[in-house]
Amino acid sequence: MKFRTLTLAGLVAGAALVAFNPVLAGSYDKKGKDIVDTAVSAGDFNTLAAALKAAGLVETLKGDGPFTVFAPTDEAFAKLPAGTVENLLKPENKDQLTAILTYHVVPGKVTSTQVAGLSSATTVNGAAVDIMVENGMVKIDNATVAKADIMASNGVIHVIDAVILPN
Repeated sequence: MKFRTLTLAGLVAGAALVAFNPVLAGSYDKKGKDIVDTAVSAGDFNTLAAALKAAGLVETLKGDGPFTVFAPTDEAFAKLPAGTVENLLKPENKDQLTAILTYHVVPGKVTSTQVAGLSSATTVNGAAVDIMVENGMVKIDNATVAKADIMASNGVIHVIDAVILPN
């Protein structure tokens, strides 16, 4: 299944509409918390929230969407080599940080049932993530989905146990 993707400039500009495959759109709770507020209230995504703020992507992910976010936990960020997160959060590394964060976002609402049926998905970054099911667990590149289908008002979050990096 292919996804149409946004240009990075379109994402950063905070475009209100996201191009997506209508089959993946589904319905979602428009009265609940958006992706950012859902992640922040969970308490395990402080590093992700700080990174989204540093990259200027908070308002975009609070937008209409829908979005699918493969969200690394604070523990996942802690697995990166020492100093990596601090370095990425520097203003001069905003482009690199944005590229990494947008690699964790797929346009449209893709539930775990749909994810498990895919071999890859094109991210907002423009690069594709590899998807496979191994021993009953869904893998996104080198990360395992630890918790799936956390519904938000503008999409869905799948918690992953590692930060995935574009090639």
